[in-house]
Amino acid sequence: MKRVFLFLLTNILVISAVTIILQLFGIDNYLNAQGIDYKSLLIICVVWGMAGSFISLLMSKWMAKRMMGLEIVTATGPYGGIVRKIHEISKRAGIETMPEVAIYNSPDVNAFATGPSKNNSLIAVSTGLLQRMNDEETEGVLAHEVSHIANGDMVTMALIQGVVNAFVMFLARVAVFAIDQATRRDNDNGRGLGFFAHFALVQLFQMIFGLLAAPVVMGFSRWREFRADAGSAKLVGKQKMIAALENLKKNYDLQEQIKEEPAMAAMKISSKKAWMEWFASHPSLDKRIAALR
Repeated sequence: MKRVFLFLLTNILVISAVTIILQLFGIDNYLNAQGIDYKSLLIICVVWGMAGSFISLLMSKWMAKRMMGLEIVTATGPYGGIVRKIHEISKRAGIETMPEVAIYNSPDVNAFATGPSKNNSLIAVSTGLLQRMNDEETEGVLAHEVSHIANGDMVTMALIQGVVNAFVMFLARVAVFAIDQATRRDNDNGRGLGFFAHFALVQLFQMIFGLLAAPVVMGFSRWREFRADAGSAKLVGKQKMIAALENLKKNYDLQEQIKEEPAMAAMKISSKKAWMEWFASHPSLDKRIAALR
């Protein structure tokens, strides 16, 4: 989840910054005497939507290091065994430039890969994972993350996010234009929304449409998790990946039991509503285990 969250957060910040630049410098000049020039608006949104997504991708490693407090480790340091194992699996996966390897202090059982390309990547592993997983389970997780890199998943995510960005930016501006025109009709002497209200509403609608479009991006994210699981199975054997997922499930179930009161736990049918799966970046652990088997 952290890999996807960091990318989406960076993307939101970049798109907000792009919107400010477009507004302040009048680059998004898509209005004419007849109203909206939809062709010009669409071109602007595609160009800047894709640009925003790929800027987010280029910043992904830097953002991860700054936001997660990652400690870069080497093959000769205290975590040298993890570094050597990642490099061994990476070579097996056909990666030419070895990923950077980082450790971060967290009780979560987690690891994630990020970076703008196959040969410019980073794999981060939590201390919680190293404490709670044995060597075979850890190897399954590391191979899963290497598979994400080998599959170019961050680049394909950026492409999909760029298309979504374009539609979000386009629809937000069309919606705000409609509100602006309605405001003018209601008051013949009025001047519409004005610059600041127009700017604020564009930002608001971008957030709303971005949330509505999230299931598209999350759907792809879930599909690539299945593919990375399959990649791990190919690289180190499916039993190691299954064991890692079963370990995760055991830890997750234990955390859920601790959080819930006994009376509520007894009445509970499912830990998640079906509609929430649309916004999940990962499939359920049960589905992933079943797919591997």
